[in-house]
Amino acid sequence: MKEPKITLQLALQHGLLEEEYYRIFEILGREPNYTELGIYSVMWSEHCSYKNSIALLKTLPREGERLLVQAGEENAGLVDIGDGLAVAFKIESHNHPSAVEPYQGAATGVGGILRDIFTMGARPIAALDSLRFGELDNQRTKFLFDGVVRGIGDYGNCFGVPTVAGEIYFEDSYQDNCLVNAMAVGIVKSDRIARAIAKGKGNPVFIVGSSTGRDGIHGATFASEELSEESESRRSNVQVGDPFAEKLLLEATLEVIKEDLIVGIQDMGAAGIICSTSEMSARGKSGMKINLDLVPLREDGMSAYEILLSESQERMLVVCKKGNEEKLKQIFNKWDLNCVQIGEIIDEDKLYFYQHDELKAVVPASSLVLGGGAPVYYRESRKPEYIDEINKFDVGNLPEQADLNSVLLKILSSPNIANKSWVYQQYDYTVGTNTVITPGCDTAVIRIKKTNKALALKTDCNGRYVYLNPKLGAMIAVAESARNVACSGALPIAITNCLNFGNPYKPEIYWQFKEAIEGIGEACRVIETPVTGGNVSFYNESPTKAVYPTPVIGMLGLIDDINHVTRSYFQNEGDLIYLLGTTKQEIGGSEFLKVIHNKIAGSPPYIDLNFEKKLQHALLNLIKNGLIVSAHDLSDGGLAAAVAESCVMNPEKTFGAKISFIPSFRMDYFLFSESQSRILISISEYNKNMVESELKKKEIPFEKIGVVQGEALEINDKIRLSIKEISDVYFNSITKLMS
Repeated sequence: MKEPKITLQLALQHGLLEEEYYRIFEILGREPNYTELGIYSVMWSEHCSYKNSIALLKTLPREGERLLVQAGEENAGLVDIGDGLAVAFKIESHNHPSAVEPYQGAATGVGGILRDIFTMGARPIAALDSLRFGELDNQRTKFLFDGVVRGIGDYGNCFGVPTVAGEIYFEDSYQDNCLVNAMAVGIVKSDRIARAIAKGKGNPVFIVGSSTGRDGIHGATFASEELSEESESRRSNVQVGDPFAEKLLLEATLEVIKEDLIVGIQDMGAAGIICSTSEMSARGKSGMKINLDLVPLREDGMSAYEILLSESQERMLVVCKKGNEEKLKQIFNKWDLNCVQIGEIIDEDKLYFYQHDELKAVVPASSLVLGGGAPVYYRESRKPEYIDEINKFDVGNLPEQADLNSVLLKILSSPNIANKSWVYQQYDYTVGTNTVITPGCDTAVIRIKKTNKALALKTDCNGRYVYLNPKLGAMIAVAESARNVACSGALPIAITNCLNFGNPYKPEIYWQFKEAIEGIGEACRVIETPVTGGNVSFYNESPTKAVYPTPVIGMLGLIDDINHVTRSYFQNEGDLIYLLGTTKQEIGGSEFLKVIHNKIAGSPPYIDLNFEKKLQHALLNLIKNGLIVSAHDLSDGGLAAAVAESCVMNPEKTFGAKISFIPSFRMDYFLFSESQSRILISISEYNKNMVESELKKKEIPFEKIGVVQGEALEINDKIRLSIKEISDVYFNSITKLMS
């Protein structure tokens, strides 16, 4: 292939800025060739370099006594849970690929995050997802929704990991640019952790797994620009996954780590070979000599440019300990996978790539990576004009709703509130036999075999709140995800995050991002959940609009005694129902305001982080003392939705409830207010005095509001609905919309 002439225009077409183009000249001391230009274009893309976000990300709390690696040091976060075990977990986006090819985009998103987990030496035990689409009455939304769900389900089911939890929102802002965030969690013995590092002069470098093709070339660059009408023509930037090959790769990888044959290993995800060679070398302060003729290819005539930038799936780069080459090959050959030595480690900060006996590219490894020579920017920041205007909205001017039966049914049928069984019934969420709490509750719970411990897992973010107030909305995302795991009996211990925003070069978008980072940092410091890593996904916008700023939080909670696992739903006739926390007239950004009044306006609910922490610890204390039967977080839809869900979520039996209280403001707002730091609990009447005494001692506001009884939900004299009516709208609304 005749390489094109290197020009500024060609660099701009590759997604580089003019200043970055000339910086490459300075680094190399000469003009880059075509392959080198491609290398810098992908490695300096936002997706790989985090050039517009890293400066702010470094302000997040990234250290804690349980953390075994600092955020960004390895493929995934690593948290010590005792008993010689650690949890590897991470969340990443696959938004743009899913918007143009939903099935493969979502499937390869799952595959990529699973590889990040098992390259740490951890066996994946759970997968989660956080999804955003346009309104569900739109045919394209249905196409994307269906494709994404099938892609997630098919990959996870074939690979053999349970997809146990997640969240799905439908908002107009995601109409052109859906969000597909995949999270994976694994368990590793603390003395078997593998690192993504390359060092030791003369150590051999292997490529293992599947063969390399032209799929996914410039996928990282594709993820670093806005979607446009031309995006549909770039389906070749979307990779194709093979979950069966990945399962083989998992077993082979864990075996070579167990046998102590390797120095380091890294997934070939975004930017493929060039990413793994440069990042591993930079971590080990070394370099590599690579012969691209040795890379197993599945297509003829591939150039060095194409081989280096290909994002073909199910591949790893492995640095073997010298002398163990044959043992390494034997293991991968046993699993019927490629295992080919393509180079060796050198003691200089250079990557040399050869093909057909020619030196095709030579670049300093450190110049390509985060924390090295990759550019770092602070962008212009400006508060959007809409913020002040939309927050002026006066909820007092809305007419009070008289027919609250109808209102509650409409809210429960909203795709944002309604049960997502249409989705999770397509997932095998019990494979591995570790799933204690299945999808549909506040959080998933996974037992850790051979221990008495369990993990509580949750993804959470209300993008509407973040749109209305980025800092406050991001704080709520952290607090609510922590509250969810606390309701299952788990202590929140760490987070990963996936930060989905529009174009950072637009000052209003960068302001949203900056504010959200401040909110996440503030909440994590108070709740004591350090950030273990994650992903930034910018450019989530189309020619007409940007998505709501959506900083998704992946929360990890630890349950020391599996006997303390707590469900979200009522379980016994006659149990007493209590509301913990204080309800305020906070309707801004609520599901009630959107569904009933078709408005997205006002200020999100206020949150007191110190009280939030106190509430969670008080709840956990009650749970550990065996005083709680059920605990359900109050969030979207408010008190009325939470009570209705608690009545019908129990997979074995539904319950009615009789609720009675004196509202401190108008009834419709009281029932559907989304005030934060509130939890609905049910307890045995026998424990009434002990529970109330403990809550008073901890200074937690509470009110006994009802009893579990009958076959209807009654709230004062304003709502009376049969459990059958509630179940029908709650469980069948999404299915009906998708039929």
